Amino acid sequence: MNRKKKINETLKKRMKKANAKLNKSNKPRYISKAERAKLDEEAAQVTETTDVTSDTTIDNDIESAS
Repeated sequence: MNRKKKINETLKKRMKKANAKLNKSNKPRYISKAERAKLDEEAAQVTETTDVTSDTTIDNDIESAS
């Protein structure tokens, strides 16, 4: 009886591992605190550059209209 039980347990473990590999997790990937800070800095720089370019285009539009 013990031999059969042991064999069945090992087979169940293998099946469980195989099924776990097939099913992808819906959990989002972990982003470290340093990476989040870096991404925030990059986003801030991008918004600053778009603000500067939009200001210059507005200024150019105003000057050309005059």
